[in-house]
Order: sequence, then structure tokens, then C-alpha cells
Amino acid sequence: METLTIERDIDLTEIINGEEVVSPSPFSRHQDIVGNLYDIMRRHVKTNKLGKVHISPLDVILEEGINRLQPDILFIRKENMAIDQDWIRGVPDMVCEVVSSSSYDYDTGVKKAIYEKYGVSEYWIVMPELKTIEIFTLDAAKYKLLTVTAFEGVVASKVIEGLEVNIEEVFED
Repeated sequence: METLTIERDIDLTEIINGEEVVSPSPFSRHQDIVGNLYDIMRRHVKTNKLGKVHISPLDVILEEGINRLQPDILFIRKENMAIDQDWIRGVPDMVCEVVSSSSYDYDTGVKKAIYEKYGVSEYWIVMPELKTIEIFTLDAAKYKLLTVTAFEGVVASKVIEGLEVNIEEVFED
């Protein structure tokens, strides 16, 4: 039997403030949550023709060689689609990170500061262990907490027009 070898250059690292950061692959539960939220967002965005939603891994190049991140989910408004190229080359309108214990500091501190610096309009932080979603929006170039919901309830996006998410659907198995 012949073995088929496919050669691809796959780079799952991020460049954060000029440093290459390699993280282990996420756990299954993390991927379930990302998938649930992506399905909800994608359906809404596609139905309403608002733009495009992407899921990780996909590089978002905010500044070549300095900041190249891979958010779990990102949204680009239809009027901003020029940044959707081979990778995302520019600033998405919304990014979402699902936090794991090993990524907590990066997601809630370092990455949040980077997204704020480059002007990402909305930043979602999803915390599986607490069944919590926090949404931050830019106000005078600084993130302000728009909403936080834990265990049950609905969060609404300011950037993705009309999107309301029942968080129980996000955390269901």
C-alpha cells in the first residue's frame, strides 16, 4: 500500500507584540463552545447579509511582524470586506476569544489590549468554566464593558446588527 504525503505549510502560532507564541491545541469542550457560537453568529450574519464570520485558525494580521493573532471567531462587516484576503489583513469589526486556563492572561489582558490598540470595535470574552460572556465595545478608543451575562440570559452585539445570543445555547453540549 502506498502512503500519500501531503505537504502543507501550517503555522498555528501567533505573533504577539513581536514575539512568537505557540499554544497547545484547545480541548474538545473549548471547540464545542466555539462551534456553537460560530453557528449562531454565522446563521444570523448570513441570513441578514451583514458580512462574514470566520472561525480559527485564521491569521489576523494587524501589523506585519508585530501582531498576528488567531481569534476563535471574528466578524467583518460587508463594507469592510477588503481586509478578507488570503488571511485577514487589517482590523476585524468583532473578535471573540474563548478563554482556557492556559490562555486567561493573554485573552483578558494582552490580547484585549492589542485589539483595543488597533481599534477592533467589539471584543467578546467567553469563559467556559464560569459560563459567562463579556462584551466590550470601544468608547473614545478604550474598551468599556457593554454587557456581561452568566449561566443564563441573552447577550446582544452592538456591532453585529440584531444579533442576540442565548448563552445557554453557547454552553450546551
